[in-house]
Amino acid sequence: MNDRDRFNKIMRSEQVDKVPNYELGAWPQALDRWYSEGLQWDAVYNNWFEGEPHLGMARRGFAHINVSLLPSFEYEVLDEDERYITARYDSGIVTRALKEGTVRGVRSCMDQYVSHPVTDRKSFQEIKKRYDPTAPIRYPQWWDEWVRTWKTREYPLCLLSNGTFGLYSQLRSWVGTEEISVLFYDDPAFVEEMLDFHTEFLLATVEKALNEVDFDYFSFFEDLAGKGGPLISPSLFRKFLMPCYKRITERMRKAGIKSFWVDSDGDPEVLIPLWMESGITCFWPLEQASGMDPVRLRKKFGKDLALAGGLDKLELTKDRKAIENELNAKIPPMLESGGYLPHLDHCFPADISYDNFRYYMELKSKLIGG
Repeated sequence: MNDRDRFNKIMRSEQVDKVPNYELGAWPQALDRWYSEGLQWDAVYNNWFEGEPHLGMARRGFAHINVSLLPSFEYEVLDEDERYITARYDSGIVTRALKEGTVRGVRSCMDQYVSHPVTDRKSFQEIKKRYDPTAPIRYPQWWDEWVRTWKTREYPLCLLSNGTFGLYSQLRSWVGTEEISVLFYDDPAFVEEMLDFHTEFLLATVEKALNEVDFDYFSFFEDLAGKGGPLISPSLFRKFLMPCYKRITERMRKAGIKSFWVDSDGDPEVLIPLWMESGITCFWPLEQASGMDPVRLRKKFGKDLALAGGLDKLELTKDRKAIENELNAKIPPMLESGGYLPHLDHCFPADISYDNFRYYMELKSKLIGG
Protein backbone atom coordinates (compact mmCIF):
# COMPACT_ATOMS: atom_id res chain seq x y z
CA MET A 1 0.00 0.00 0.00
CA ASN A 2 1.47 3.35 -1.04
CA ASP A 3 0.63 6.82 0.27
CA ARG A 4 -1.90 7.46 -2.46
CA ASP A 5 -3.77 4.29 -1.48
CA ARG A 6 -3.56 5.29 2.19
CA PHE A 7 -4.83 8.80 1.52
CA ASN A 8 -7.86 7.62 -0.46
CA LYS A 9 -8.70 4.93 2.08
CA ILE A 10 -8.54 7.50 4.88
CA MET A 11 -10.86 9.79 2.91
CA ARG A 12 -13.32 6.85 2.83
CA SER A 13 -12.84 6.25 6.59
CA GLU A 14 -11.19 2.89 5.92
CA GLN A 15 -8.35 1.53 8.04
CA VAL A 16 -4.73 1.73 6.85
CA ASP A 17 -1.41 0.26 7.97
CA LYS A 18 -0.05 3.72 8.74
CA VAL A 19 -1.14 7.31 8.28
CA PRO A 20 0.74 9.72 5.97
CA ASN A 21 2.59 12.40 7.92
CA TYR A 22 1.51 15.89 6.81
CA GLU A 23 2.01 19.39 8.21
CA LEU A 24 1.15 22.84 6.85
CA GLY A 25 4.47 24.55 7.47
CA ALA A 26 6.37 26.80 9.85
CA TRP A 27 6.35 30.59 9.89
CA PRO A 28 9.70 32.08 8.84
CA GLN A 29 9.89 33.61 12.32
CA ALA A 30 9.78 30.08 13.76
CA LEU A 31 12.43 28.83 11.36
CA ASP A 32 14.77 31.67 12.34
CA ARG A 33 14.35 30.68 15.98
CA TRP A 34 14.99 27.02 15.21
CA TYR A 35 18.16 27.87 13.29
CA SER A 36 19.44 29.59 16.44
CA GLU A 37 18.49 26.52 18.51
CA GLY A 38 20.18 23.88 16.38
CA LEU A 39 18.26 23.37 13.15
CA GLN A 40 20.88 22.18 10.65
CA TRP A 41 19.06 21.89 7.33
CA ASP A 42 17.52 24.56 5.14
CA ALA A 43 13.79 24.24 5.83
CA VAL A 44 11.65 25.56 2.99
CA TYR A 45 8.68 27.52 4.34
CA ASN A 46 6.42 27.20 1.32
CA ASN A 47 7.06 23.56 0.43
CA TRP A 48 5.84 21.65 3.49
CA PHE A 49 2.51 20.90 1.83
CA GLU A 50 4.37 18.80 -0.73
CA GLY A 51 6.45 17.04 1.93
CA GLU A 52 9.69 17.55 3.82
CA PRO A 53 11.96 14.47 3.65
CA HIS A 54 14.18 15.66 6.53
CA LEU A 55 11.18 15.28 8.83
CA GLY A 56 9.74 12.10 7.39
CA MET A 57 6.76 13.91 5.90
CA ALA A 58 4.81 12.13 3.21
CA ARG A 59 4.61 13.55 -0.28
CA ARG A 60 1.58 15.23 -1.80
CA GLY A 61 1.32 16.65 -5.29
CA PHE A 62 -0.38 19.84 -6.46
CA ALA A 63 -1.27 20.83 -10.00
CA HIS A 64 -0.04 24.41 -10.08
CA ILE A 65 -2.49 25.92 -12.54
CA ASN A 66 -2.76 29.69 -12.29
CA VAL A 67 -6.35 30.71 -11.51
CA SER A 68 -5.51 34.21 -10.32
CA LEU A 69 -5.88 37.42 -12.27
CA LEU A 70 -3.56 37.79 -15.28
CA PRO A 71 -1.91 40.13 -15.68
CA SER A 72 -1.66 40.83 -12.00
CA PHE A 73 -1.41 44.34 -10.64
CA GLU A 74 2.09 45.74 -10.29
CA TYR A 75 3.38 46.01 -6.75
CA GLU A 76 3.43 49.68 -5.77
CA VAL A 77 4.46 51.36 -2.52
CA LEU A 78 2.02 54.18 -1.87
CA ASP A 79 3.35 55.40 1.46
CA GLU A 80 6.13 54.38 3.86
CA ASP A 81 7.66 55.54 7.11
CA GLU A 82 9.85 53.92 9.77
CA ARG A 83 7.09 51.66 11.12
CA TYR A 84 4.49 51.18 8.38
CA ILE A 85 4.25 50.54 4.67
CA THR A 86 1.16 51.07 2.52
CA ALA A 87 1.25 49.23 -0.79
CA ARG A 88 -0.85 47.81 -3.60
CA TYR A 89 -0.22 44.09 -4.17
CA ASP A 90 -0.64 41.82 -7.19
CA SER A 91 -4.29 41.17 -6.23
CA GLY A 92 -5.08 44.87 -6.46
CA ILE A 93 -5.64 45.08 -2.71
CA VAL A 94 -4.06 47.99 -0.84
CA THR A 95 -2.95 47.35 2.75
CA ARG A 96 -1.14 49.19 5.52
CA ALA A 97 1.32 46.92 7.27
CA LEU A 98 3.58 46.97 10.30
CA LYS A 99 7.17 46.49 9.15
CA GLU A 100 8.52 45.32 12.50
CA GLY A 101 8.83 41.54 12.77
CA THR A 102 8.81 40.87 9.02
CA VAL A 103 10.90 37.85 8.04
CA ARG A 104 11.46 36.92 4.39
CA GLY A 105 8.44 38.96 3.34
CA VAL A 106 6.09 37.38 5.89
CA ARG A 107 4.71 39.54 8.68
CA SER A 108 3.89 38.39 12.19
CA CYS A 109 0.55 40.25 12.26
CA MET A 110 -2.26 40.94 9.80
CA ASP A 111 -2.27 43.96 7.54
CA GLN A 112 -4.90 46.65 7.74
CA TYR A 113 -6.94 46.51 4.52
CA VAL A 114 -7.31 49.93 2.93
CA SER A 115 -9.04 49.26 -0.41
CA HIS A 116 -10.04 46.51 -2.86
CA PRO A 117 -10.10 46.46 -6.66
CA VAL A 118 -13.87 46.02 -7.14
CA THR A 119 -16.03 48.94 -6.02
CA ASP A 120 -18.91 48.73 -8.52
CA ARG A 121 -20.02 46.98 -11.71
CA LYS A 122 -17.73 49.07 -13.88
CA SER A 123 -14.60 48.09 -11.93
CA PHE A 124 -15.76 44.47 -11.97
CA GLN A 125 -15.96 44.56 -15.76
CA GLU A 126 -12.33 45.71 -15.76
CA ILE A 127 -11.27 42.94 -13.38
CA LYS A 128 -12.99 40.33 -15.55
CA LYS A 129 -10.58 41.13 -18.38
CA ARG A 130 -7.80 39.64 -16.22
CA TYR A 131 -9.56 36.27 -15.97
CA ASP A 132 -9.17 34.74 -19.41
CA PRO A 133 -9.35 30.94 -18.93
CA THR A 134 -7.71 30.32 -22.30
CA ALA A 135 -4.48 32.20 -21.51
CA PRO A 136 -1.68 29.66 -22.20
CA ILE A 137 0.36 30.93 -19.26
CA ARG A 138 -2.20 29.52 -16.83
CA TYR A 139 -0.68 26.07 -17.32
CA PRO A 140 2.96 25.43 -16.35
CA GLN A 141 5.53 25.21 -19.12
CA TRP A 142 6.25 21.57 -18.29
CA TRP A 143 2.61 20.53 -17.96
CA ASP A 144 2.80 17.64 -20.44
CA GLU A 145 5.82 16.21 -18.61
CA TRP A 146 4.00 16.49 -15.29
CA VAL A 147 1.00 14.67 -16.75
CA ARG A 148 3.22 11.78 -17.81
CA THR A 149 4.86 11.65 -14.38
CA TRP A 150 1.56 11.70 -12.50
CA LYS A 151 0.31 8.60 -14.32
CA THR A 152 2.62 6.40 -12.22
CA ARG A 153 2.61 8.40 -8.98
CA GLU A 154 2.33 6.78 -5.56
CA TYR A 155 1.16 9.91 -3.70
CA PRO A 156 -2.15 11.86 -3.69
CA LEU A 157 -2.57 14.68 -6.16
CA CYS A 158 -4.64 17.82 -5.61
CA LEU A 159 -6.11 19.86 -8.45
CA LEU A 160 -4.62 23.39 -8.14
CA SER A 161 -2.23 24.65 -5.50
CA ASN A 162 -3.30 24.93 -1.90
CA GLY A 163 -5.20 28.10 -1.02
CA THR A 164 -5.78 29.32 -4.58
CA PHE A 165 -9.53 29.06 -5.14
CA GLY A 166 -12.58 29.88 -3.06
CA LEU A 167 -16.02 31.33 -3.48
CA TYR A 168 -16.58 33.56 -0.47
CA SER A 169 -12.84 34.20 -0.20
CA GLN A 170 -12.76 35.56 -3.75
CA LEU A 171 -15.70 37.87 -3.09
CA ARG A 172 -13.86 39.17 -0.04
CA SER A 173 -10.66 39.64 -2.05
CA TRP A 174 -12.42 41.54 -4.80
CA VAL A 175 -14.73 43.66 -2.68
CA GLY A 176 -13.72 43.52 0.99
CA THR A 177 -15.34 41.91 4.04
CA GLU A 178 -17.60 44.76 5.08
CA GLU A 179 -18.55 45.64 1.54
CA ILE A 180 -19.54 42.09 0.54
CA SER A 181 -21.53 41.71 3.75
CA VAL A 182 -23.65 44.70 2.68
CA LEU A 183 -23.88 43.65 -0.98
CA PHE A 184 -25.60 40.37 -0.08
CA TYR A 185 -28.57 42.52 0.91
CA ASP A 186 -28.21 45.71 -1.13
CA ASP A 187 -27.35 44.16 -4.51
CA PRO A 188 -27.81 40.37 -4.49
CA ALA A 189 -27.87 40.25 -8.29
CA PHE A 190 -24.35 41.68 -8.41
CA VAL A 191 -23.12 39.07 -5.93
CA GLU A 192 -24.66 36.30 -8.04
CA GLU A 193 -23.02 37.77 -11.15
CA MET A 194 -19.58 37.67 -9.51
CA LEU A 195 -20.04 34.15 -8.21
CA ASP A 196 -21.34 32.82 -11.53
CA PHE A 197 -18.45 34.42 -13.39
CA HIS A 198 -15.87 33.00 -10.98
CA THR A 199 -17.37 29.52 -11.11
CA GLU A 200 -17.49 29.47 -14.90
CA PHE A 201 -13.92 30.77 -15.06
CA LEU A 202 -12.65 27.98 -12.80
CA LEU A 203 -14.44 25.20 -14.66
CA ALA A 204 -13.27 26.50 -18.04
CA THR A 205 -9.67 26.82 -16.82
CA VAL A 206 -9.39 23.32 -15.32
CA GLU A 207 -11.30 21.47 -18.07
CA LYS A 208 -8.04 20.54 -19.80
CA ALA A 209 -6.60 19.20 -16.54
CA LEU A 210 -9.73 17.20 -15.72
CA ASN A 211 -9.53 15.54 -19.13
CA GLU A 212 -5.84 14.66 -18.83
CA VAL A 213 -5.18 13.79 -15.17
CA ASP A 214 -6.70 11.49 -12.57
CA PHE A 215 -6.82 13.73 -9.48
CA ASP A 216 -7.45 12.58 -5.93
CA TYR A 217 -8.90 15.72 -4.38
CA PHE A 218 -9.75 19.40 -4.68
CA SER A 219 -9.54 21.94 -1.84
CA PHE A 220 -11.55 25.15 -1.52
CA PHE A 221 -9.82 27.97 0.37
CA GLU A 222 -12.39 30.06 2.23
CA ASP A 223 -11.26 31.34 5.66
CA LEU A 224 -14.78 32.66 6.18
CA ALA A 225 -15.07 32.50 9.98
CA GLY A 226 -13.74 33.89 13.21
CA LYS A 227 -13.88 32.61 16.77
CA GLY A 228 -17.50 33.78 17.08
CA GLY A 229 -18.76 32.02 13.96
CA PRO A 230 -18.92 32.42 10.17
CA LEU A 231 -18.97 35.73 8.29
CA ILE A 232 -21.96 34.56 6.25
CA SER A 233 -25.25 33.17 7.57
CA PRO A 234 -26.54 29.69 6.64
CA SER A 235 -29.44 31.22 4.71
CA LEU A 236 -27.10 33.41 2.62
CA PHE A 237 -24.73 30.47 2.15
CA ARG A 238 -27.56 28.31 0.83
CA LYS A 239 -28.81 31.01 -1.52
CA PHE A 240 -25.55 32.32 -2.95
CA LEU A 241 -22.70 29.83 -2.44
CA MET A 242 -24.31 26.39 -2.47
CA PRO A 243 -25.32 26.43 -6.16
CA CYS A 244 -21.74 27.23 -7.15
CA TYR A 245 -20.26 24.60 -4.85
CA LYS A 246 -22.58 22.01 -6.38
CA ARG A 247 -21.69 22.99 -9.93
CA ILE A 248 -17.99 22.59 -9.18
CA THR A 249 -18.15 19.36 -7.17
CA GLU A 250 -20.55 17.72 -9.63
CA ARG A 251 -18.33 18.47 -12.64
CA MET A 252 -15.20 17.33 -10.86
CA ARG A 253 -16.88 14.22 -9.51
CA LYS A 254 -17.75 13.25 -13.09
CA ALA A 255 -14.02 13.54 -13.84
CA GLY A 256 -13.24 11.06 -11.06
CA ILE A 257 -12.41 13.32 -8.10
CA LYS A 258 -13.98 11.88 -4.95
CA SER A 259 -12.64 14.06 -2.13
CA PHE A 260 -13.50 17.73 -1.72
CA TRP A 261 -11.93 19.75 1.07
CA VAL A 262 -12.76 23.11 2.62
CA ASP A 263 -10.03 25.12 4.35
CA SER A 264 -11.32 27.65 6.85
CA ASP A 265 -9.93 28.98 10.09
CA GLY A 266 -12.30 30.06 12.84
CA ASP A 267 -15.60 28.38 13.75
CA PRO A 268 -17.83 27.81 10.70
CA GLU A 269 -19.41 24.70 12.27
CA VAL A 270 -22.97 25.83 11.54
CA LEU A 271 -22.12 25.73 7.83
CA ILE A 272 -20.66 22.20 7.81
CA PRO A 273 -24.01 20.47 7.08
CA LEU A 274 -24.51 22.81 4.12
CA TRP A 275 -21.00 22.11 2.85
CA MET A 276 -21.67 18.39 3.11
CA GLU A 277 -24.91 18.86 1.17
CA SER A 278 -22.86 20.72 -1.46
CA GLY A 279 -20.49 17.78 -1.94
CA ILE A 280 -17.73 18.60 0.56
CA THR A 281 -16.18 15.50 2.15
CA CYS A 282 -13.35 16.87 4.32
CA PHE A 283 -12.92 19.91 6.57
CA TRP A 284 -9.64 21.38 7.84
CA PRO A 285 -7.47 22.69 9.63
CA LEU A 286 -9.78 22.70 12.72
CA GLU A 287 -8.60 25.76 14.63
CA GLN A 288 -8.47 24.90 18.32
CA ALA A 289 -8.75 28.48 19.59
CA SER A 290 -12.20 28.44 17.96
CA GLY A 291 -13.31 25.15 19.50
CA MET A 292 -13.12 22.96 16.38
CA ASP A 293 -12.24 19.78 18.28
CA PRO A 294 -11.90 16.79 15.91
CA VAL A 295 -13.13 14.24 18.48
CA ARG A 296 -16.31 16.22 19.09
CA LEU A 297 -16.85 16.89 15.38
CA ARG A 298 -16.49 13.19 14.58
CA LYS A 299 -19.21 12.34 17.09
CA LYS A 300 -21.46 15.03 15.63
CA PHE A 301 -20.98 14.48 11.89
CA GLY A 302 -19.93 10.85 11.76
CA LYS A 303 -17.72 9.23 9.15
CA ASP A 304 -19.27 11.00 6.18
CA LEU A 305 -16.98 13.94 6.93
CA ALA A 306 -13.23 13.37 6.94
CA LEU A 307 -11.16 15.71 9.12
CA ALA A 308 -7.59 17.00 8.96
CA GLY A 309 -5.63 19.01 11.52
CA GLY A 310 -6.97 19.88 14.94
CA LEU A 311 -3.77 19.50 17.01
CA ASP A 312 -3.43 22.61 19.16
CA LYS A 313 -0.29 24.54 18.26
CA LEU A 314 -0.48 26.43 21.56
CA GLU A 315 0.06 23.21 23.52
CA LEU A 316 3.43 22.87 21.80
CA THR A 317 4.56 26.11 23.47
CA LYS A 318 4.39 24.40 26.87
CA ASP A 319 6.25 21.32 28.17
CA ARG A 320 6.53 17.76 26.90
CA LYS A 321 3.69 16.57 29.11
CA ALA A 322 1.34 19.06 27.47
CA ILE A 323 2.39 17.79 24.04
CA GLU A 324 1.81 14.19 25.10
CA ASN A 325 -1.63 15.01 26.51
CA GLU A 326 -2.69 16.82 23.33
CA LEU A 327 -1.58 14.10 20.92
CA ASN A 328 -2.77 11.17 23.03
CA ALA A 329 -6.20 12.71 23.54
CA LYS A 330 -6.84 13.11 19.81
CA ILE A 331 -4.72 10.93 17.56
CA PRO A 332 -5.51 7.39 18.88
CA PRO A 333 -9.32 7.79 19.09
CA MET A 334 -9.49 9.60 15.75
CA LEU A 335 -7.35 7.02 13.97
CA GLU A 336 -9.51 4.27 15.42
CA SER A 337 -12.62 5.86 13.94
CA GLY A 338 -10.86 6.51 10.61
CA GLY A 339 -11.17 9.43 8.22
CA TYR A 340 -8.56 11.59 9.93
CA LEU A 341 -5.20 13.13 9.01
CA PRO A 342 -3.46 14.53 12.12
CA HIS A 343 -1.45 17.75 11.96
CA LEU A 344 -1.33 21.15 13.65
CA ASP A 345 -4.30 23.48 13.33
CA HIS A 346 -2.05 25.91 11.41
CA CYS A 347 1.64 26.61 10.81
CA PHE A 348 4.21 26.33 13.60
CA PRO A 349 4.53 29.74 15.28
CA ALA A 350 7.73 31.28 16.65
CA ASP A 351 6.86 30.61 20.30
CA ILE A 352 7.39 26.86 19.78
CA SER A 353 10.96 25.85 20.61
CA TYR A 354 12.98 23.65 18.30
CA ASP A 355 13.18 20.99 21.03
CA ASN A 356 9.39 20.93 21.41
CA PHE A 357 8.98 20.81 17.65
CA ARG A 358 11.26 17.78 17.41
CA TYR A 359 9.52 16.04 20.30
CA TYR A 360 6.12 16.65 18.73
CA MET A 361 7.25 15.19 15.40
CA GLU A 362 8.81 12.14 17.05
CA LEU A 363 5.76 11.37 19.19
CA LYS A 364 3.34 11.97 16.34
CA SER A 365 5.35 9.65 14.08
CA LYS A 366 5.06 6.85 16.64
CA LEU A 367 1.32 7.34 17.04
CA ILE A 368 0.56 7.27 13.30
CA GLY A 369 2.72 4.23 12.62
CA GLY A 370 5.80 5.89 11.17
